[in-house]
Order: sequence, then structure tokens, then C-alpha cells
Amino acid sequence: MAVAGVFNKLRNTLTSTVSEISAALPGNPLLREYDAGSQVGSAGPKFLWKIYAGTKKSTKAEVSIWVLEKKQLDEFNRSDRELILEIFRKGCLQLTKLKHPRILTVEHGMEESRESIVFCTEPVFASVANVLGKINNFAEVPRDLMSYKLHEVEIKYGLMQLSEALTFLHGSVRMVHGNLCPESVIVNKKGSWKLASFDFCVSNTGTVTEPSYSCKDWDTSLPPAALPNPNYLAPEYILRKFCMTSSDLYSLGVLLYSVYYNGKSLFECSVQDVYRQMPRHADELENLQPSKLEKIPSEVRDHQRMLLNPDPSLRPDADQMSKLPFFDHVGVRTLQYLDTLLQRENLQKSQFFKGMNKVLPQLPKRVIMQRVLPSLTSEFSNPDMIPFVLPNVLFIAEDCSSEEFVGSIFPSLIPVFKLQRPIQILLILLQKMDLLLQKTPNDKVQAHILPMLASALDAPSNQIQELCLTIIPNFSTQLEANAMKNSILPRIKKIFLEGPTTAIRIHALVCIGKIIPNFDRWFVQDEVLPALHKITSREPGILMAMLGVYQTALKTDKLGLNKDVMASKSLPFLIPLSIENTLNLKQYTAFMTVIKEMLQRVEKEQSTKLEQLSRMQLEQDAALSFTRSDPATNNSTDTQAQVADIMSTPISQSEPSQNSVAKQQQQLSLEEKQRLARMKQQERQMKSAGNLQPISTSKPPQNKPMNQTKDLTSNLMQRNLNSMSSSTQRTSMPSMMSSQATSQMMTRPQQTRSNGMTPLQPNSNTMTQQSFPGMMTSQPRPGMMTSSKPTLPGQFNTPMMSQYNSMTSASSWKPTSSGSMSMSTYNGMPKPMQPQNNGFMTSQSRPMMSSAPASNQGSSLNNFLNIQQQRPPINQMQSNVMTSQGGFMTSPMQPTKPTQNLNNQDLLDFLN
Repeated sequence: MAVAGVFNKLRNTLTSTVSEISAALPGNPLLREYDAGSQVGSAGPKFLWKIYAGTKKSTKAEVSIWVLEKKQLDEFNRSDRELILEIFRKGCLQLTKLKHPRILTVEHGMEESRESIVFCTEPVFASVANVLGKINNFAEVPRDLMSYKLHEVEIKYGLMQLSEALTFLHGSVRMVHGNLCPESVIVNKKGSWKLASFDFCVSNTGTVTEPSYSCKDWDTSLPPAALPNPNYLAPEYILRKFCMTSSDLYSLGVLLYSVYYNGKSLFECSVQDVYRQMPRHADELENLQPSKLEKIPSEVRDHQRMLLNPDPSLRPDADQMSKLPFFDHVGVRTLQYLDTLLQRENLQKSQFFKGMNKVLPQLPKRVIMQRVLPSLTSEFSNPDMIPFVLPNVLFIAEDCSSEEFVGSIFPSLIPVFKLQRPIQILLILLQKMDLLLQKTPNDKVQAHILPMLASALDAPSNQIQELCLTIIPNFSTQLEANAMKNSILPRIKKIFLEGPTTAIRIHALVCIGKIIPNFDRWFVQDEVLPALHKITSREPGILMAMLGVYQTALKTDKLGLNKDVMASKSLPFLIPLSIENTLNLKQYTAFMTVIKEMLQRVEKEQSTKLEQLSRMQLEQDAALSFTRSDPATNNSTDTQAQVADIMSTPISQSEPSQNSVAKQQQQLSLEEKQRLARMKQQERQMKSAGNLQPISTSKPPQNKPMNQTKDLTSNLMQRNLNSMSSSTQRTSMPSMMSSQATSQMMTRPQQTRSNGMTPLQPNSNTMTQQSFPGMMTSQPRPGMMTSSKPTLPGQFNTPMMSQYNSMTSASSWKPTSSGSMSMSTYNGMPKPMQPQNNGFMTSQSRPMMSSAPASNQGSSLNNFLNIQQQRPPINQMQSNVMTSQGGFMTSPMQPTKPTQNLNNQDLLDFLN
């Protein structure tokens, strides 16, 4: 926002200035050739001249436009206005006629219109009066003018320039200026003081040998703009009514006083009281007090008294004044010499420029930028002088900011960058390359400095190439990577491949080794290192330089060579070089050190890679081992694998066979993946269903064959219940056993579920296995379905299952009277949870007797068996499961044969 405000303010100022100029110069012919800018100063009698910055339309050259607006004279009567205008016209015309380096140069003569008088001069900074703080007739004071302070060397050289101007005016032109004062002295853009405002000049009316100058009487009735400044006027103008060349020297003395006293004159005298005040001032000049001149430098104080002497004959002339010791200063002489460079020969210039670096530190920075630098850069048009001038210009650039360098110095250096003759130009630029890169923006570096470096690498001089190769690594980081890759690096490669001398090729290789850390890994491996293989020279210096490039690429983390490049390209190239006969022991040792380090890295990286691959392979085999099977196994093994996967239990703990391991190392087919996905889905469903609940797996098919024997299960169950009821009534159980059995029966289902099977204790007082009618035993019977007894999901207790089968299948086992219990106790047992229909009947899943009366036990069992008969047929994998060596074996369901001569023992066995 601040920047935008500054630009808006600047734009408004320029707009108002242009409007003001256009209003002052309507129809003025000068506007057809020049464009006016902002006001920079004011000068002339009563500061009536307004000075504007301008440019010439055709050449874009910088100029200053002087404007006198006639409306400023509206306060005077017509005769006074005409008198003032006539005085200003005279001064403008006289200034146009005079041509001297110490007099303001007129670029375009006076142009007058109804509204203004205009003429054009060389670029002007301001008048000395403006610099001393007299800001009159300004619309807006420039910022540069407000902060402008004169340095001692500027004052001395400015007074010396005025002395030279008066010398020319008095000696060559035979003219008296008549109004030498701060508003008549102009400071141009370069800082030089120029004499102007010849409005009251007095020409010679006598001969050349005896000049005579006549002046008009002082008319107090005239307006101040029509009279000279009385504060700087010599006493003889008023007291003797004549003037001479020494009258200007008196004005010069007062001007010297005013400069050191910040614009204050020695005496203050008004236009109307000049006749009354001037005699008194003349008397004071006879006995001028030392306190009046205490600010004047001591070395010129005596000459100041002489300049202010009331007697004109005792004053020094202009030529004598210009040769005073006061002006014998190294800075003044330097500035004076720079102003006369065009008159000097090349030999004199070269000697002057060689010693100038000792003078520049004694000069103020603004003086250097305004006065010295323009004179130096003007010599860039002379190629023979550039090697002498260029060091001084770069010395000045060291104290400049980046903005000052880009605005004032760099534009003049652009043509110098393209020169290759004389050769010293490139040498100086290369030596100061760090300064150039530091001060120059990146876009200008790519546009001007980079081509200069490329031309230096292509230079025919070995000295230039070696110097360029030496300094490039110092600022390679400041150049763009693409520019280095596309412009600098190809030329360096050309030098170390085709260089005329061994030394230049070694310098090129060393330069490559220093700059490759700035590139990326792949560029070095693909572009830089392969280029070294093309070098045919086998000098020790070149071999060691190549080894240095490889060593830098090896030890730089950013460029770390991988094992493929080292094993296939680097080592096959370096090993033959290491046994070159030109190498000494130390050089051979250096080669072997790099080679061994490469071998160690290759070994380490390859070992790490193989270990990772082996570990990944083992992890992959372990992850897929449970999906592999031996193709030589039968269908029962496949079914066992499916069932084991469903139950989340491995089929066998034994080691897989060689064929199975071989198959596990193969890639899974699409069908195997599909089967594995289905099995995983079934496993997730069973895990989400919770613990298995007891169900019955004995379910006859719905569509029985015609010749199938009638199933007598329901009748047998009914008969068994009736016999057990009668047996219970005949058997008398002690009363103390009743409560104990009841409590044990309440806890027995929990033991059954937690242990996976019901342990048999025939001699205990607890209820034995035959006390639970309707239970399916593990011993297969003809015509009946036998259910296995799985434990919790994922576990199989094979030894316990075998023990259970052996105990239930014993034909001699008989229930004891102590193992029986009364029906009332049986009826008091809690009703179990209804079994879930999951397709399996385990020995753990024994349906418990309900708490209904004994008379209803048969009907309840019949309903249960009828429900089991009405269940839909299960698939082959969930058919009869028989216990075989701790696993599962499936067999198709066969119709049962009719049971004949079933005795009570058989029924009990069936129920148990």
C-alpha cells in the first residue's frame, strides 16, 4: 500500500506539473521538441526563472527547461513589466552567445509566447542559492534538494570554477557580469558550478588595451527584479557610479562568505536604502573584524580580505584567484583534471588513472557519483583506456548499493562485457566477478555476465582460460544450474578433452571436481563421469585430477555413487589407471584407497540388498504356507484342510512334506485365491457367531428310498423313558443324595462346556453319563449318525476324545444304582439354552432335560427328534463326522438298517 501511495503521489505530481507547464507554455514552439517534467530549481533575479527537468523528443537526451511565466509580473505596472522582460531577454540572449566549460551551456535558444519566455540548457540540479537553503518560487521542493549538502572539495572546486569563468569573461570577452550572486550560479547534474544570469552584464565600451565599463545609476524606483542583488554589489557601483572587472571579484568574495555561512551575506542592504547603507558598509570593510570571517578557512582568509577591500585596485584578479594555494587540493586537482580529459593524450590519461585509486578514498561519495563516475564511464568509448579506467569504476562499485550499481554503473559496463581486446579487460572483470555477481540481479547476470564467462572460456589465451577456470568454482553457486549445465560445463569439457596444454586440462578437471557438488546425481553419472573416460592422456597430473573427480563424487552425500555405477563403470575404469607406469607410490596408494572404498560400498550395498530380498521371501512364504497343500494327498486331506480353516485350527502339527513345501513356493492360482477368500469369509462369519451351541447332526433325508428300513428311534426313545421312569420309582435314593446331586447337576453343564467333555465317574455319587437320556455317544451304532466332539473353535483334544470313545463303547459297562437319580431331581434341573443350528453335533453339545414332569419327557424328546428330522440336508463337507486320529473324516450318509432285539443296555448306550 505504501508503494502504491508513493506511485500515486508521484503520478499526481507529474500530472500537475505537466498541467502547469502546459498552462505556461500554450503554443510555445519549444514544446514541439521537448517534453517537460518536474521542477528541480529556481534561479535569476528574484528567482523568477523556474527550472524543469526535460527530455528531447528526438534523441531522448536529458535537458533542463527554463521558464519565465509572465503572469508573475502582473503586480507591476506595464512599463515595469516591459523593463523586467527586456532585462531577462537580454540575459538569455547573452548566455546563448557565450561558450565556455564554466558557463552554462544553452541547448535551445529562447522561445517567447504570450504567456512565457522559455529556453533549454544542459541538465541542471539547482542553483547555489537553492542548495544553500533559499527555496523560492517552488511548487514542490524535490527531496534530493532538501538533503543536499556541499562538501569542502565541492566548495573549493566550485569557487575555482567561478574564478575560471570570470577569467574567461574578463580576459576574452571583456565583460563584467554585474550580478554575481548565489542565484546566478548553477550546479549542473554532474556537480559542476556554472555561471549564468547575464541580465545585468556590462560590456566593454573602450579599447582592447584600455577597456572601459559604464554602469547605470541605481534607481530606487525600479522594482527589485529590474536591479542587481545589492547584498553582493561592489561599493563602487553606488559610491563612484562605475564598475570594472574587479567588481565581480568583490561579488565573488561575498559569495565565498555566503557559502561558508549557509547563504547569509556579509551585509544586508535593501533596494531603497542602498545609498544610505552602502557608505557605512564600505567603512566596515576598511577595518573588517576577524570575528566576521571565523568560519572561513584559514588558508584563504587573507585572500578573502583582499577580495572584500573597498579599493578595487587592491583586489586580486580572476586569474590570480584561480591559482591560490587554497585550491591546491588533491580532490580539486582531480576534479579539474577530469573536466579536461578530452584535451589529454592517452599516455597522460593512463598515468592519471593508475594513481586515481589513491585519490578516490579522499572524495565524498556523492562527489564520486556525480563528478568522477560520469567522467570515467565516458572513457569506455576508448578501448585502449578501458584497462586503466575499469579498475577505478569497479572500486567505486564496491561502496555502492545494488540499486546504485544497477542504475549508474552497470549500464555503462554492458558494452565492456562484449569486448575481448585488449585481453586485460577480461582479466579485470574475472578478478572482480564476485563483486559483479553480488551487485547484479539474476536476470542481468544471465543476460550479460554469463555470455562474458563463456567468451572467456573460448578465448585463445591460455591465461584467460586458466583464470576463468580458477574463479568459476567460487561463484558457481550464484549461477543458475541450467546455465552452468548448458553454457559453462560443455566448454570446460572441451578444454579438458582438447586443451592445448597439460596445465590447462588439469585446471579444467580440477574445476569440474569443485563444481560437481552443485549438480544432481544423475547428471553427474550420465554426463560428467562418462566424459572422463574419453580422456586419452595418461600424465600423472591428469590421472590424479580424474581421481579427484571420482573421489568428490564418492564422498559427496548428494552425489553418492550407487553400486551399479561403481561396479559396472567406475571400478573397470579406475583399476587399469591405477597400474599406469607413470604413477608413483603415493599416487598409486591414492588410487587404491578410492578403489577399496568403492569395493566396500559395493559389498555392503549388495549384501544388504540380498538380505532384504531373502527376508522378504521368507516372510512371503510364511504368510502363504497355510494355503499350500501337497498335490499327492487325497480328497479327504483337502476336506480336512477346509474344515481346519473353518475352525481356525491347523490340521496337523507335523512338518510339511517336500512336495507340500515345493507347492507352497509356487504362485497361487486364481481358483485357489477364490477358495481362500471364501474360506476366510466363512471363518469371519463363525467368529462373529460366538461359541458353538449343541445341535444334532443325525438327520434322515427327507426323500427316503422305498426299501429303507423304518426308523424306530422315536419308539425306542419312548420305551427308554418309560423304563427309566419305572426304574426310578423302584430305586430308593437316599435323601441326603438328592440335594447334592441337584447342585452338581446345576454345575455340570458349565464343566462340560469348559472342559470340552464330561468325565465319567461310575463310582461317585454324582450323576453319571447314562443319566442323560437323548445323548449321542461317540461309539458308532448301526443305523445311527455319530457326532464328534469338537472343543472350542480352533482346538482339538484328540487324546481325550479317544478316552471318551473307549469308555462309552465298553459293552460290559453298566450304570450303578449309586449313579442313578430320581426323576424329581432330574425334573428340577434348569432348562438349557436352545441349541444353535450350525450343522455339527458335538459331544459337548448334549441337550439337557427340561424341567417338565416325567410323563412329558418322552413327548419332548419326540418333538426334538422330529425337528431334527425336518431339517434340510447338509452339504457333504458338513455330513457325518467321525473321529479319526484326532482329525475329522467325512463319509456320505447311508440309510440305517432296522434295529432288531434292542435290549435295555442298547437303549441306554444310545441315549448316552
